[in-house]
Amino acid sequence: MLSDMILLHWTCKKISQLFIDASDRGIDVVRLHSGDPAIYGAIGEQMDELDRHGIDYEVIPGISSFQASAAALRTELTAPEIAQTIILTRTSGRTPLPETQELEILARTRATLCIFLSAHKIGEISDTLAKHYGEHCPAAVIYRVSWPDQQIIRGTLADIGEKASMAGIKKTAMVIVGHALAKGIPYSKLYSPEFSHEYRIGNNESRGRHPVLRGSGLG
Repeated sequence: MLSDMILLHWTCKKISQLFIDASDRGIDVVRLHSGDPAIYGAIGEQMDELDRHGIDYEVIPGISSFQASAAALRTELTAPEIAQTIILTRTSGRTPLPETQELEILARTRATLCIFLSAHKIGEISDTLAKHYGEHCPAAVIYRVSWPDQQIIRGTLADIGEKASMAGIKKTAMVIVGHALAKGIPYSKLYSPEFSHEYRIGNNESRGRHPVLRGSGLG
């Protein structure tokens, strides 16, 4: 089994040669990526190399750090009437962003933002987002989520930068911002006794009539 902890020191060419050598010897290889390999996993070039050499492979999904962070925060990332969209993004760095995907533009949606690879820019992020979300919008920085040394910093856009800086968090952290993280927001109607859907007739439906089906509410 080959993990990121080992292979981050390698080039794609060296990794590919290992795959080829193992295939020639009839050995199965597990290339273990952190999180989910489809999100900032850099697996495209590795798969292209395997395809080029006719080596069959399977991609098995993992749990992304944004999902693990939501679990650690004990929160949903969506909320009725508040946020029904989640955006996975990062700030510009050595890998630039397309102009239309800069944080300033994404912030106009007021969606829940899960920001990868950007903890070192938390102050800049807070300043940019506060103009659209308001400085009292909930925010969190989750360091090494799901690891034994996991650390959770909660705050608002007004103070999350200072809190994360005081904790010394500059990398290996997920930044989540959005009003869906707040308490006291509307619940989903899925389990409301008045709400009818495919599997249940709500209390407010007349007994002699066919129920009004308003969608399953699942998904």
